[in-house]
Amino acid sequence: MTARSRADLATAARIVVKVGSSSISGEASWRIPVLVEALAAAHGRGTEVVLVSSGAIASGIPFLRLDARPTDLATQQAAAAVGQNILVYRYQEALRPFDIVAGQVLLTTGDLENPTSRSNARRAMERLLGLRVLPIVNENDTVATQEIRFGDNDRLGALVAQLVEADALVLLSDIESLYTRPPSDPGAEPIDVIAADADLSGLEFGATVVNSVGTGGAATKVSAARLAAASGIGVLVTSADLVDRALSGAEVGTWFEPAV
Repeated sequence: MTARSRADLATAARIVVKVGSSSISGEASWRIPVLVEALAAAHGRGTEVVLVSSGAIASGIPFLRLDARPTDLATQQAAAAVGQNILVYRYQEALRPFDIVAGQVLLTTGDLENPTSRSNARRAMERLLGLRVLPIVNENDTVATQEIRFGDNDRLGALVAQLVEADALVLLSDIESLYTRPPSDPGAEPIDVIAADADLSGLEFGATVVNSVGTGGAATKVSAARLAAASGIGVLVTSADLVDRALSGAEVGTWFEPAV
């Protein structure tokens, strides 16, 4: 049943959680066990959890002895090929104490636009969830091109939530909630709830940003949240450090009300 409010996250049957590179890679890799503990708690309550995780390229960079995120597509693909293996290994090691098995699912936009591939992806995900496996989804960076890439995994999270007909989508960020303007600006105020039909034209979420390990920003999260909410999926945007409270239905972050 669709989560109509934050409180419903505590009892939702199926939740998609998206986490970005900056939250779980490099010096932030310590957060993976913290994230996994929260996911395992929800899993233990009977919730079916799908994790959409960025971080393959960022995880591969140190192993290729690169000083920074590569800008050319071929090196990004190489870094992803190495990093995806490392990333899933880290997740599986963190999941081991909870006796939960991870399943890797790599997608491109073409997979979700083609009816046959989309049906295959949905069937595989449904079977993984039925077997109580925790699917870990990422963009298939080793074959994606600039033309077919999702661009950011916030959008991928929304599309996966639609694919599996999730009750809710949780987009984890570096800040606790969205603000009326960049939080460093004077007068910026946290946003509690955004109605499905809200006019956001007067708010300043900022443009997409690129940091040392990933892409994205407040604007991409808003766009992805509106996409999911428009299809009847409630969305919470909050900090990765608050994931346990978020999945327990606490009053944190910014809630996007789902369309009726």
